[in-house]
Amino acid sequence: MSTITDPDTGGFRVSQLLSDTRYRAFTFQAIALLLLIAAFSYLGYNLVSNLRAAGLNISFGFLDEAAGYDVGQALIPYDSQSSNWQAAKVGILNTLLVAVLGCIMATILGVIAGVLRLSKNWIVSRLMAAYVEAFRNVPVLIWILIIYAIMTVSLPAPSAFRGETPDSTMLMGLIAFTNRGIYIPAPVWNPGSMVVVVTFILSIIAAFAYRAYAKKLLFDTGKLLPMGWPTVAIIFVPAILMFLILGRPIGLDIPVLSGFNFGGGIKIGAPLIALWFALSIYTGAFIAENVRAGIQAVSHGQTEAAAALGLRPRRIMNLVVLPQALRVIIPPLISQYLNLTKNSSLAIAVGYADVTATLGGITLNQTGRAIECVLLLMLFYLAISLSISAIMNVYNNSVKLKER
Repeated sequence: MSTITDPDTGGFRVSQLLSDTRYRAFTFQAIALLLLIAAFSYLGYNLVSNLRAAGLNISFGFLDEAAGYDVGQALIPYDSQSSNWQAAKVGILNTLLVAVLGCIMATILGVIAGVLRLSKNWIVSRLMAAYVEAFRNVPVLIWILIIYAIMTVSLPAPSAFRGETPDSTMLMGLIAFTNRGIYIPAPVWNPGSMVVVVTFILSIIAAFAYRAYAKKLLFDTGKLLPMGWPTVAIIFVPAILMFLILGRPIGLDIPVLSGFNFGGGIKIGAPLIALWFALSIYTGAFIAENVRAGIQAVSHGQTEAAAALGLRPRRIMNLVVLPQALRVIIPPLISQYLNLTKNSSLAIAVGYADVTATLGGITLNQTGRAIECVLLLMLFYLAISLSISAIMNVYNNSVKLKER
């Protein structure tokens, strides 16, 4: 079979940019790129000209001005006299907090629901189907409002914990569930505490290394090492021993009722809890369908062969089905993570100060800098979405089928 190619004349001529198939595709792409740049340049020039004619100009100097408003929950130091940029950083961190917590919880719920939906137990499979259909077909904003309303109505006020015979008591004397949020003990970092933290982090790394070794040993020799209790022991035993050896350097600041509210500890506000749970349960329903589709994409011959080798159903799911199903699950899972992160912009409905509420809400209304605030919001969501996609694509490449 012969292939027709353009003759090599030994020299390059400008006419070859259109007549030679080796250069024609690059020529068309270059022309398209130049046209695109010209279009965006025209739109940008038109925007600047219209703003100038209206006596306006694009400036980000407002970020250094005092914000003038308070934020209910902040992970970094902030008060009403802080700058608008500091308020924006508070909103960014709050958005990232609920996105990370939501992705973790949604993944756990989705995997469990997706596996149980294929259970041979009729009641379990129907319950999971009801969960998926109920949460997937109702807007997430409604679930946010419902969960927030349940929290504020059903849980007691802080005043219910007051008195010699209070109506409500703290769980184990450490945790208080109120309609304003949940109050939990805060760690107190005494000298030597960082040694315990570093030990714990190294233990987690060692646990992953052990599981990787056990998996490699299984594939190489067929010898199956225990996974559960050794992983737990590797993670917690060294940190606990170091904690005791150093004389318990990490203490607890327990919440205490003082006045009309609890003081000390860490407050997890009701808006954060409502948003976190609603996004997690809602997105988890979609992830459950992705998991179910991934499991069903694995050939029945795989499970039958594993069962013929004497593997138990749990082992078959962990060692045979899920590793192959990940190739189908991961790509749509990336989209669900992106949807959860962007749906967190609904936080303003329950008063949670995410970046849309601070930078795109109060700051925009106070300063009137709509274009600048919207541009910054777009850049933030674009950056976080591209970051999530990049990280998950790296993981997707690590689990995809490797051809010889």
